[in-house]
Amino acid sequence: MTLANLVGQVQRAQGEILTRRWFFRDCGVGLAGIAAHSLMTRPALANSVPTSPLAPRPAHHPATAKRVIYLFHAGAPSHLELYDPKPELVKRDGQMPSADLLKGYRSAFINPNSALLGGKYQFAPAGQCGMELSELLPHTAGVADEICLIRSMHTEAINHAPGQIMMNTGSQQFGRPSFGSWSTYGLGSESQDLPGLVVLTSAKGTSGGASNYGCGFLPTIHSGVPFRSAGDAVLYLSNPPGIDDPTQRASFESLRRLQELSLQSIGDPEIAARIQSYELAHRLQTSAPELMDLSSESPETLKMYGIQDAKQPGYARNCLLARRLIERNVRFVQLFHENWDNHGDLTKRIKENAVNTDQPSAALIRDLKQRGLLDDTLVIWGGEFGRTPMAQGGRDGRDHHNRCFSVWLAGGGIKPGHVHGKTDDFGFNVVENPVPVHDLHATLLHLLGLDHTRLTYRFQGRDYRLTDIHGHVIRGILA
Repeated sequence: MTLANLVGQVQRAQGEILTRRWFFRDCGVGLAGIAAHSLMTRPALANSVPTSPLAPRPAHHPATAKRVIYLFHAGAPSHLELYDPKPELVKRDGQMPSADLLKGYRSAFINPNSALLGGKYQFAPAGQCGMELSELLPHTAGVADEICLIRSMHTEAINHAPGQIMMNTGSQQFGRPSFGSWSTYGLGSESQDLPGLVVLTSAKGTSGGASNYGCGFLPTIHSGVPFRSAGDAVLYLSNPPGIDDPTQRASFESLRRLQELSLQSIGDPEIAARIQSYELAHRLQTSAPELMDLSSESPETLKMYGIQDAKQPGYARNCLLARRLIERNVRFVQLFHENWDNHGDLTKRIKENAVNTDQPSAALIRDLKQRGLLDDTLVIWGGEFGRTPMAQGGRDGRDHHNRCFSVWLAGGGIKPGHVHGKTDDFGFNVVENPVPVHDLHATLLHLLGLDHTRLTYRFQGRDYRLTDIHGHVIRGILA
């Protein structure tokens, strides 16, 4: 029954007693027909096989970066030992901070009136740009002319889980989509055989957990997929005993047909995401083992990353896997390495951690550049916040510090060999070009060709975005 027929019946019924029985008998069928017609004419339901939710989509404007590798060093690396030299702090080591410096300040754990702690390691100019970097980072110093060092980051969060989630989702609250998820939602992925967002972990799991790479309220196909370093790259990827490939394929085809019928009937986009997930899982059975096998890499490449055993899991192996993933058109690769929470034993532990991560991080930059991939691959290195200039843990540790910290970027349209922002003589406050988290996110999306104000998703009656109601592109770090 068409709408015109329905209107005609109502008109003919004028002058009659419009009973409830008449309404349900005549109008019910008409309204159902209208609803059915609306459902069946939806583009996603008109085809038996839905369009992949991860199909590549056009950007808002020309992009300088096509892919992202995010080296997330959780635990809060000390900017004062790595990236931000403070001779005055060294000179005043052991003295008490001034009252003016501490006005309105609250620390995470220590008494703010603790004595100042000078930087433990020497700094020196690196590269033709003269960027000052710590002696703990000789390999990063070798690629200083390729990176843009931001010394003026600051954040609202003061503890690890909220800080990590803030840096990765733009909010301290659980349940928001990650930067990687927003990227695949906005651009899709060009890889047919691997997820759009792949997660690799070394050291230990992050305090923020899966929320750091989850999809929040976006369709689940945009969630990060953790790859394991031993056994199956993804849990339950191999067929169980007694299930051969033909049996698995027959079961999968039956399940897919049932899901397509359900999609046509209900129209829930999560069903389309589920269909795509099953398809991807089937292809992963071939693509994932090939990806994780480093036997095809040359001895020179393994040496450059500092890999002595190609099967040994760790940060260096994950850096090489990140390059292999973006070669296979994965949109977003995120490495998590949480080992920087140096409340005590700072001198020893930060040196050990730098030895484990400095060479692979720099090797990734060199490797991408020599393969012609750095120009359109955006590499990010950073944690959730910095460390205090005051001492903790028997004068060999630092507390959490959210007022300033450092991150660096490379490739993908970033200004190379550049230092952005400045902190005071103690590395306590930002004094020049402050960069809040939302501004960093707005800039990263801009490099990917996405306008952060237009990349939105409607949820619970409002439009959400990675930058919430904030964010400005940092023009000073763009090439």
